[in-house]
Amino acid sequence: MKSAVLMLGIVFVIAAGGCGSSGSGSEQANAQAGQSAAPSDNEYVATDAKGIQTITVNSSSVPDYLVLPAHIEADPTRVVHVYPPTGGRIVEMKVRPSDHVEKGQLLALLESNDLSRAVADYHKAKVDAEVKQQGLTRAEDLLAHHAIAQKDYQQAQGEAKIAQAELEATAQLIRVFGMDPDHASTELRVVAPRSGVVLDIGAASGEYSKSLDAPQPLCTIADISTVWALGDIYERDFAGLKMGEEAQVTLDAYPDQRWPGRVGVLSDAVDPTTRTLHLRVVLPNPGGRIKPAMFGSIRVLRSSSQGIVVPASAVIREGNEAHVFISKGNGRFERRTIKLGRAMDGSIEILSGVNPGDSIVSEGALLLRAAAQS
Repeated sequence: MKSAVLMLGIVFVIAAGGCGSSGSGSEQANAQAGQSAAPSDNEYVATDAKGIQTITVNSSSVPDYLVLPAHIEADPTRVVHVYPPTGGRIVEMKVRPSDHVEKGQLLALLESNDLSRAVADYHKAKVDAEVKQQGLTRAEDLLAHHAIAQKDYQQAQGEAKIAQAELEATAQLIRVFGMDPDHASTELRVVAPRSGVVLDIGAASGEYSKSLDAPQPLCTIADISTVWALGDIYERDFAGLKMGEEAQVTLDAYPDQRWPGRVGVLSDAVDPTTRTLHLRVVLPNPGGRIKPAMFGSIRVLRSSSQGIVVPASAVIREGNEAHVFISKGNGRFERRTIKLGRAMDGSIEILSGVNPGDSIVSEGALLLRAAAQS
């Protein structure tokens, strides 16, 4: 009886031990399976792929641009500083800054003593010339009838020529004032010497102008159908530029627009103060949108090399580091640290961390970062 009870106890212990060992093995298998299914520290599973777009990166030509601060100036050969030909009191200024004027348009009216004197001198010279011409006519008639000596006729002839020369001189002076000698008045009319835009006004009604001795012109007119973009380039960057190179100009007033042009002039002397050379790009400006004194930048292609360029929206910046998400398929993405290069036109060069053929998240990377942080 005791033997039977002992055998029954041994069987019960073995059975209990077998059941405990079987349960432990099942839990370990389940734990291993769960561990293989969980993503690693750098891998994330997209709970919602909506809004996530990927692209395959490839090696391409990466341009190296030289960007120079620039400002706009009118072509100096098309700028006219208007001074009155003689001094006088300004009766009225007919134009204002930014007005468009045509050649010959009235700019200002002046009262001028010099003009009044010139008109009076012209009329006196005209009367004197008529008198001397009549005397010459009589002398010719008398000489034909042998009523006067030859020397008397020559004297009358000389006086007529002198009077005519004086008349021409006084008439020319009035023409310099921009008026017709036979229809001149004592009010001086200053007209536009060329068509263009009034850049500046240097006088006001009631002021007295001293003609060419004035510190400022009455106004400044410029033709801005063509303008200059001027930039300064340092000596170390000069070797890579050539005359005629394509250039793009961007203005602070129109940040989303670029004006194409070409490098027109590189100065022959270095500015001793800034240690730079002056670069000029000529820009057509038919609509007049580009204004003198605007600020912007000039971008010139310096060289190009092979590399990987991705959209700026694909790059996530965190402190001093930058990351992209690499698609692993089946909704899995790997966060990879990268090293950035140059930025250009909404794209960024990647120097390391991404290889050609990798599929990266181009849109929706912020969604993955939010999911990773949560």
